[in-house]
Formats: sequence, C-alpha cells, structure tokens
Amino acid sequence: MTLTTDHSRAVADGAHSHGAVKPEGSRAERRTSFSLDDIPVPHGREEEWRFSPADRLQPLFQAGLGASGITVQVTPAPEVTVETVGRDDARLGTAGKPGDRTAVTAWNAFEQATVVTVPAEAVATGVTSVRIDGVAEDASAAHVLVRAERHSQAVVVLDHAGDATLTETVEIVVEDGAHLTVVSVQDWADGAVHASSHRARLGRDAKLKHVVVTFGGDVVRITPDAEFTATGGEVEMVGLYFADTDQHQEHRLFVDHAVPDCRSRVTYKGALQGSGAHTVWVGDVLIRANAENTDTYELNRNLVLTDGARADSVPNLEIETGEIAGAGHASATGRFDDEQLFYLQARGIPEIEARRLVVRGFFAELIHEIGVPEVEERLLASIEAELEKSMSVITGAPAEAPTA
Repeated sequence: MTLTTDHSRAVADGAHSHGAVKPEGSRAERRTSFSLDDIPVPHGREEEWRFSPADRLQPLFQAGLGASGITVQVTPAPEVTVETVGRDDARLGTAGKPGDRTAVTAWNAFEQATVVTVPAEAVATGVTSVRIDGVAEDASAAHVLVRAERHSQAVVVLDHAGDATLTETVEIVVEDGAHLTVVSVQDWADGAVHASSHRARLGRDAKLKHVVVTFGGDVVRITPDAEFTATGGEVEMVGLYFADTDQHQEHRLFVDHAVPDCRSRVTYKGALQGSGAHTVWVGDVLIRANAENTDTYELNRNLVLTDGARADSVPNLEIETGEIAGAGHASATGRFDDEQLFYLQARGIPEIEARRLVVRGFFAELIHEIGVPEVEERLLASIEAELEKSMSVITGAPAEAPTA
C-alpha cells in the first residue's frame, strides 16, 4: 500500500491577511537559544521528539560533553583556507541559534571549531574534504563553520565515519552572490549515535545546495535549517538514506522564507529494510508575511523493502501571505511496485535482479543531482551493499561483500 499526499499549491486560511495569527506549534514561534537553561532535557513526548528514541539519545542531552571522542582532518582545495579556532572567535554563532536540546548541548560543549573559508571571488578548483572520525564511545561535541564569502564558489564534503556518540553543529554562511555546495555523509559504524544541527544563512542572490546522505549508525538525527536574509537567494536540499535492521534515521528540515523573492526545493528519498528499521522525515517550510513571491516545493519518497520496517513522513507548509509564486509538498511511502517487478520478470529478468533495478532506479536521479562524482560513486557502492543484505533475506543465502 502506498500513502501519498500531494499539493501543487497550498495556502493557509487567512493568508491574505498579513496580520494572521500564527497557529499553535508554528515554527515561527520555535524557541531558540544559546543557553542550556532555555531548552530543557526532553521527555520524548514533545512534538519535535515524538518520533525519536529519546532513551538512545540521552547521552547527548547532558551538559559538559568533551571533544576527545573524535578527530577532524581537513583536505582543502587550493583556494580554500582552514583554521582551528577557540570558542571566542567572533565568526562562530552567526548562522543562527540552537533550536533543540542536542543543538544547545553541542554549542555549549565544543572546545575548538574548524573554520573552512572560501575567500571572496574565489572559485575552488577541487573539493574540500572534512573527515570526522569517531575514535571513542564517550559523548562528544564538535563544531564546523563553512563560510563562502562574496561571489565565491566551492564544494565542501563532511565525511563522518568510525564509532562515536556525537552531537555536532555545522554552521553554513553563504554571503551575497556566493554559490556553495555542502555534502554531509553519515557512514558510521553500527553502534554510533549522532545528532547534528546544520544552520545555514543565505545572503542576497546566494545559492546553497545542501546534501545529506545517511547509511550507517545506530541512531542518526540531522536537523538542517536554512534562513534567507536577503532577496534572490536559492536553496536546494537533497537527501538520501537507507535504514537497516534496528537503525533509526531522522531528518528534520526547516526552510525559513523570511524575505521576498527567494526559492527553495527539497527532495529526500529513503529506503528501509529489516525488523525495527525506522526512518523519519519532517519538512517544515515557513513563508513569512513579508516574503512575497516565494517559490517553494518539498518532496519525500520512501521505499519499504521488507516487513517490520517503518517510515514516518510529515511535510508541513505554513504560509502567512497570499502573494507567492508557488508552494507545495508531496510525500509517499510504499512497498515495491508489483507491476514494475512483473514487467521486468516478464522480460526474462530474475526476481533478485529485478528488485535491484527497481531500487537503483528509485535513487538514480537523485544521486546524479549531487554533482560530486566521488560521493556519487560511494553512494552507489553503499546501495549495492545494502541490497545484498535484503536479497539475502529473500533468498535465505548469506550476504556477499560487494566487489570493488
């Protein structure tokens, strides 16, 4: 069975009134703060935590985390500068305030931050790689700032691997006229617990492509926020995830259209297999009263490969003005399309290979949109490895390691 919601244009009641009362639970009223006292430890029943395994995230709710559980290694493009700075650096905290408990504990616990800067007018000739390795199970905090100065262009890849219990802040500042791609890959070992708050601010005519790829870990919760601060900005948010037995993968997005004449596109796709596999996608888009001529659309698709897996998908669109270019959202969760399988098998393709083809096709278009060949190749290999696991369930044979 497939569950779908699809709206080509959604306008809230009372949108034509710029003085419309904000509904209860509005993202416009979300509490944000740098203070631990303002954002208490959740009990798991709050709206923003109701899908999350709060018991498994408990270590990241606590104050006083250290930084000994990770190492950070940066390989920059020739035009890009990298610094390690202390908490007192004035550039830190400029992308916005923390908005949940793991985000505020990350802000208060980090000791040093990695700052990646693309200088004004520079066009990076290569990819800048930031490798974050988990080396211990002790709960830790990390902070990364990626700053694209005026009219610069660059691609930055954040690569998470190893075993860690980590709460992380990723600040992204895209100044006027800059074009920046940030790719965050979560390829953790099986027992890792990771919460990461991505906060992005876009200047005039700035463009950000934000890509999230999640495969590994026990619990992974990524919360990307994007805020437009001047007209002409564009943000494209792309996500791929593949959850296996007992994995929890959660992606909660917020796009804040706070000024006129900006554009956003959100496209996330995920697959699930195995008992206890759970994915959560929540997409919040807020179009404020003065954000006329906004153009936004968000899409989430989930493919359930085996029994016992669960996908939650919640698109939310809040509009405070009727003067928009377009706004909509779509969400669908379903199993394999039996007609697709029948079509392929009727042409002599064995069931196992037919299933592979369906999953590859489900992800293929989105993978090619990433625009970073080395990341695309890794994704294809990871998908093949996950498919080997699901095929072993169907056939009863042990999974084989994918060939290089």
